[in-house]
Amino acid sequence: MTTTATAPNALESRLAQQIEQFRRDGVYKRFNRLASPQAARVQMEGRGEVIILSSNNYLGLSNHPTVVAAGKRGLDRYGAGTASVRFICGTFSIHRDLEVACARLVGTEAAMSFVSCWNANEALPATVLTEHDLILSDQLNHASIIDALRLAKSITKCETGVYKHGDLAELDAKLAAATDRQVKMVVSDGVFSMEGSIVNLPALLEVCRRHGAILWIDDSHATGVLGTTGRGTAEHFGLVGQVDIITSTLGKALGGAAGGFIAGSATLCDFIAQRARPQLFTNALPATVAASALSAIELLEAEPERVAKLRDNTSYFRHRLQELGFKPLAGETPIIPVILGETAAAIRMSELLLDEGVFATGFGFPVVPQGQARVRCQISAAHSREDLDQALAAFTQVGKKLGLV
Repeated sequence: MTTTATAPNALESRLAQQIEQFRRDGVYKRFNRLASPQAARVQMEGRGEVIILSSNNYLGLSNHPTVVAAGKRGLDRYGAGTASVRFICGTFSIHRDLEVACARLVGTEAAMSFVSCWNANEALPATVLTEHDLILSDQLNHASIIDALRLAKSITKCETGVYKHGDLAELDAKLAAATDRQVKMVVSDGVFSMEGSIVNLPALLEVCRRHGAILWIDDSHATGVLGTTGRGTAEHFGLVGQVDIITSTLGKALGGAAGGFIAGSATLCDFIAQRARPQLFTNALPATVAASALSAIELLEAEPERVAKLRDNTSYFRHRLQELGFKPLAGETPIIPVILGETAAAIRMSELLLDEGVFATGFGFPVVPQGQARVRCQISAAHSREDLDQALAAFTQVGKKLGLV
């Protein structure tokens, strides 16, 4: 059968024009295709071996033999997929075991797993809040939280609001004014993904407690990273068990495959299981992914020295960047942004680094504010000192070429 070409419709024409504008502006994103597992060094199609400085593989567990073997056993035991949602066709025991481990790790009574932390974040406020409630969000929270509040407002008619990044005086005033709200909830990233900064959890908790507000922390970039044993932001501040609700991901430090979870009281998690639409109408996390994530948590608990290695690598790389003349944002997390200003400049530096065998992604608007474009470096416990020194040499060469150092 032959088909006749038709003229582009209005949508196709508009999208094509916008994509062409992306190319002219130097902000068009291209996929770099990997031909090996995610690790400190990978094989990239057309480039050979490349050092990865753009991965959330903070503990180096994505290709750890124990984690991979656990996933294979999960595949053999439970099959490729769950075939339906958990309450319809049954839930695998591996999901229960994973959720027990997630709750244990972050210090809550219970947890519920989802196919992604994005799903978990969208599920939470839209499921538990009503038109009588208020939720306030830090200005720099992750896009999934921004969308979660939009969804909750649309579905439940709850009141939503934003406070300036880290401005607890503004948050305090907004909570104090909300005398007519039955439930007041505050949500913040534990580690802000584009800044690498850590929320002031003790002060935030104090404000929330003063106003009887529920505190929800998204710990996606803190789980496996912060705290002596990698239990996250709460452990970093000695506050394990004090945060009301924690959401996090299984797709970063915990093996990097996929999945996320909501952790909190047993009552909260039971209600989420009963009413959360992403839980009720989506297949569960594949058992092979659940099995590898569980193995990653157990490895983290058994080998906390991985967290210490990550911290050492981070400190070394940050200080050496400063010594070389770069100005990374201050901080102590393995997210190390080098601010360049314009989006095209960040993408250009990223491209030149890749030419030198270092993959560090450039970010610009709308991911970060206008004029705050950056190359974001992400350090892993899997990086050797040789990896880091080679990457630093590439930064020096590219920085001189661009007149940055």
